[in-house]
Formats: sequence, structure tokens, C-alpha cells
Amino acid sequence: MSYVLACVTQFNEGNENIILKARGRAISHAVDVAEIVKNKFVMNTEIKSVNIGTEQVTGEQGEKLNVSSIEIILGKK
Repeated sequence: MSYVLACVTQFNEGNENIILKARGRAISHAVDVAEIVKNKFVMNTEIKSVNIGTEQVTGEQGEKLNVSSIEIILGKK
């Protein structure tokens, strides 16, 4: 809920766009935040774009891991 509050605060301060970014298991949380903001708190908001990708990170033992990522841009209509 704190991410939702942060997004609503940013819109109330006059920002036209907000970028939500997440990687790995947090992707579903970012999608939930975007939908809650759009449907319950700031009704004149739309999803401007969604970018998905894969980032390569180095694990604890030096192995290379692929981690999914998402970027959601919310903006006022």
C-alpha cells in the first residue's frame, strides 16, 4: 500500500507521469500497484506504456542469472 500512496502523492504534487520499475518476483506487485492507482485512487490515469525485458545479473557465486524486468509508465489522461 505504501507504493500506491507514493504514486498518488506524486500525482497530487503535479507530476504528469510516474514510472514504476520492478524485477523478478516484484513484477506482480508493480502491476498490482499500477492497477490500484488507475482504478481506485486517480481515475483520470492511464497506462502510457509497458516495457518488459531481461537483465543479466551476477549471482552470489559468480554465475550469470537472467532476471525479468518491467517498466510501467502511468500518466494523466
